[in-house]
Amino acid sequence: MKKTTSRLSLLKHSRAPSLGLALCALVWSVGAQAQTGNPNRMSSGTSMYGLGSSYVGLNAGRSNFSLNNGLGGFSADKRANAYNLYGGGYFNDNLGVELGYADFGRISRAGGTTRAQGFNVSLVGKMPVASSFNLLGRLGTTYGRTDVTASPASGVATGRENGFGVSYGLGAEYLFNPTLSGVLQYDEYRLKFAGAGRERVNTTSLGLRYRF
Repeated sequence: MKKTTSRLSLLKHSRAPSLGLALCALVWSVGAQAQTGNPNRMSSGTSMYGLGSSYVGLNAGRSNFSLNNGLGGFSADKRANAYNLYGGGYFNDNLGVELGYADFGRISRAGGTTRAQGFNVSLVGKMPVASSFNLLGRLGTTYGRTDVTASPASGVATGRENGFGVSYGLGAEYLFNPTLSGVLQYDEYRLKFAGAGRERVNTTSLGLRYRF
């Protein structure tokens, strides 16, 4: 029984190291490009993401809560509508910092509801692949706030929790013009829930980003 539990725990968290390694590779790549200069230059001689550039963005998509439903056979949702409002700036053509607010939505669970939201601060990286296409990566922390209600028969702990946890993500960006781009993003967050420690919540989203 102990061996089975250990294997399940290993499978549950195996995705985090893989995504972390991919993110490290992206950050290393953009760091190397920062040393050699950015090939993504417009004909006017200005960079799509030049020194000191800033941006704001809004993404919307779906969240996925990796939480148990307790006992009693209560119906449960795993997914909810989610959105992320954020803004940031690049120190150079490849590296920068980003602040944001994420609402992961509300799901029905264990005869009650579970809700989560958080504020993010992240180091972000960008690697140009073509003149109008970039790969994106971020690594940071999220101050999450969660609220759980449940039926006593479910055995699920209830209450509010908050605290910092690791967050990271990978994405892709297509530039429509020098100021507007479309973004596809996958992000994972470690949030603290009542009686459950820190659990994984991920989001997949689409959005628009405006540079100024």
